[in-house]
Amino acid sequence: MKNVTEKFDPGIEVVPTDMVEGFTYGSDHFGPKVEHRYLDTIRKSLRDPNCSGPEIVYAIAMDVGKTVHLPLLKELHLLYGAVTYAAGQLGQEPVRSQGHIHKRSRHANGWSTPEVYEIWQGEAVIYMQEYAEDHPGRCFAVHAKAGEVVIVPPFWAHATISANPEMPLTFGAWCDRDYGFDYDGVRAHQGLSYFPICDSNNGQLRWLANPNYEKSELIIKQSPRRYSEFNIDPKKSIYQQFEEDPARFNFVPRPDKYAHLWENFIP
Repeated sequence: MKNVTEKFDPGIEVVPTDMVEGFTYGSDHFGPKVEHRYLDTIRKSLRDPNCSGPEIVYAIAMDVGKTVHLPLLKELHLLYGAVTYAAGQLGQEPVRSQGHIHKRSRHANGWSTPEVYEIWQGEAVIYMQEYAEDHPGRCFAVHAKAGEVVIVPPFWAHATISANPEMPLTFGAWCDRDYGFDYDGVRAHQGLSYFPICDSNNGQLRWLANPNYEKSELIIKQSPRRYSEFNIDPKKSIYQQFEEDPARFNFVPRPDKYAHLWENFIP
């Protein structure tokens, strides 16, 4: 049974280490040398581009898993990624990713693809907005603790934010194997529609509207909902669910086949 605790077992031996190495992999697992995202790389998406913070903000291992599953993952066009964040802050903001939209995929008939997040360690906020245009549409900030799952739908701009700057954040995610990122709209607006700010008085995040967007409402959710329409089991890790039923995550590389489930989507 999956417990929502400070740390939990994701069902694969992909273990976060220091920020330089990123992860170690079990003997019957595969995984790449990690990619690093440096502070200088993500400054354009921050409220204060000249802020100080950890030089290596996060380490990414795209395409990890059990070696026995690799042929099937390729056949299904699925990819599992793992990310670990440094502790600390980026000026007044918590450590966070750049905002982006998933690029359109030929495999998905030109659709942008969704992402299924699972928090492994620490506490996160998955921020998402419908559009990276002057009016961002609906905006959500979804808090998630270890063991909890958040789905970001196709075409939405989003970022992953550490909700506790005092500890590292680690998470895994199901993605399309033909993954890619579109930063243009977010960078044109100098970030997403809301900036998370660390409130030194109570240790909570507060949100400041980005003046480069039209006015919108931010909906803050203190926990994710259950995604019963996608048959997600909250008692098991998302990798374990793939092992038991590989077709369960077909909606990730082929969101076009599930168009009715994305209409008026609420995370």
